[in-house]
This record gives sequence, C-alpha cells and structure tokens, in this order.
Amino acid sequence: MKTKKTGYYILMYLPLVVTLIALPYLPEKIPAHYGFDNKVDRWGSKYETLLFPVISLLMGYFLLGMAKLAAKKEEHGENNKNVTIIVGILVLILFNALNVYSLYTSFNKVENLSFVSLDISQLVFGIIGILMIVTGNIMPKLRMNSTIGLRTHWSMKNEVTWKKSQHIGGISFIIGGIIIIGICTAMKGTPCLLSVLGVWAILIVIDVFLTYRVAKMN
Repeated sequence: MKTKKTGYYILMYLPLVVTLIALPYLPEKIPAHYGFDNKVDRWGSKYETLLFPVISLLMGYFLLGMAKLAAKKEEHGENNKNVTIIVGILVLILFNALNVYSLYTSFNKVENLSFVSLDISQLVFGIIGILMIVTGNIMPKLRMNSTIGLRTHWSMKNEVTWKKSQHIGGISFIIGGIIIIGICTAMKGTPCLLSVLGVWAILIVIDVFLTYRVAKMN
C-alpha cells in the first residue's frame, strides 16, 4: 500500500513539475482552446498551461478523500480504499498524458489538431479504454460500500446481489474498454467521441437492467 501511495503522489505532482520545467521554453502565446473543427479559436498566455497541473492536484486530493471516506464509513474500508487508490493512479496517468499532449501542442503552437498524428479524442478515450479494462478486473474485489462500484438500487439489496453486480460491471467494463480502444484506432474527432458516448450509453442501460434481474432472482 505504501508503494501505491508513493506512486500516487508522484503522479499527482508530476504534471506541475514537468510544466514548471517546460514553462521558460514555451512561446509567450499558446493555443488555449480548440473548436469542434480541431482549429484554435483562442490564444492565451503560456501560464495557462499551469491550469492542468492544478486540476490534476485537485482531482488527486479529491480521490484521496474518497479513499479515506471508504475506509472510515465502510466495514471493509481498507479493501475499498486500496481499490480506490488504484483507480486514482489510473486517472492520474490519464491526466499526465493529457498534460504532455497539452505541452506538446503549446510548444509547437499547433493550430490544427487534425494534422497531429494522434488525435486528442484518440488519446483520451484510448487511455480511458485501458482504464476501464483495468478497473473491470478489480471491480469484483470491491465489497459493498456507498462510494464506489456498480451501485444501483438493486445492486445494493444485499451482499449476494452486490457481488454478482460487481462481476457484471467488471465484465461490462472490460468489454466496453476493448470496444473503445478499437474505436480509437479506427476513428478520430467527433465520430470517435459520439461512438464512445454511444458505447457508454449502451453499457449503462445493460448494467442497470442486469442488476435489476440479479436482484429479482436473489
């Protein structure tokens, strides 16, 4: 657990350290926002690159708070705390990747993301797909709690429905993650975004329905 927390804090502060090192070498004016056409629609100061590291820190501490809440309020809090920390590490890896991408586009003053070999949608959803696969593998280890997991009115009925629901959620996350990674290799931009949103919508409906069926049978 100590090793996980050390890695967690490193990932949480790494975007800030990397950005502070890169800051003197960035142009004074950088692409601050891109429109749906992947073209710059606002330029800003290079100091705006510090916003992402700040958001990463806030997200990191928020997830730590969630982990502590799981440990304090749940009977088996330590198990859920460990799972929350692992999920937090995965989320922070995503934030680190996005920070590097942001610094790359800022340093090169990229005006059109369509000309970048790796589209931002592909990067974000590709990493999320991997995150979903890893999360799907650890979901069955979750014990009943009011903070994390596949939580519906029916999955919280009792321990049996909870365990079965987490197995369902785990399989759903793994399959969904694989599909999303496939989408990211085949599509870019808006088609990629809409396809991923469609996959998530389908998974939500299926998961909720299956937890309902599990509760009815137990």
